[in-house]
Amino acid sequence: MNVVETLTARNADFAAARFTPGLRLMPSLKTIVIGCVDPRVDPSEVLEAKAGEIATLRNIGGRVTPELLMELAMLRQVTQAFGGDIGPGWEFIVLHHTDCGITRLEGQPEVLSDFFGVDEKALDEQHVSDPRAAVTHDVATLRSDIRLAGVRVSGLVYDVTSGTVETVVAP
Repeated sequence: MNVVETLTARNADFAAARFTPGLRLMPSLKTIVIGCVDPRVDPSEVLEAKAGEIATLRNIGGRVTPELLMELAMLRQVTQAFGGDIGPGWEFIVLHHTDCGITRLEGQPEVLSDFFGVDEKALDEQHVSDPRAAVTHDVATLRSDIRLAGVRVSGLVYDVTSGTVETVVAP
C-alpha cells in the first residue's frame, strides 16, 4: 500500500468513526495557533484541542513573517465576509519549540533574511537559535500590527524532549 492509499484508508476510518458533523467555520475558542510545520509539534495534538476549537497556521519555525501577517489580515477579511471579526475576544498563540530545524540555517543569512523579509544585518533580532527570545519577538510583532488590533496574543515554547509547554509571554 502506498502513502496515499494508507492515508485515504485512514480517512475512511475517520469518516466512519470520528468525524464531527456540523463544525462551524470559526474556531469555537476563537483562537488561532501559529506553529511550526515540524510533525513533532502539531498544535492540536500538543495542546489537546478538540475538533473545531482552534485554527492553526503553520510555517517553518512557526515564525511571524510578512507573509504570515498578510495571511492573518486576509483571514480577518474572510471572517468579516461571514459577518464576524477577528478582534476583541480572539486569541493568537505563537507556539515555538526546542530543537527547531530553522536553527540549522543560521549559517545561511541570505536564506533567513529573505524568509523574514529583513536585511541580513537585522537577523540577530529574529533570535533564530533561541525559541524563548524568538517567541517574545514574534508576539511583539503581532501585538504591534494595527490590522490585528484587539486580539490577545501569547507565546509558548514546546519542549520536544519532555512534551511540556512553557508560557513565555502571557496573554
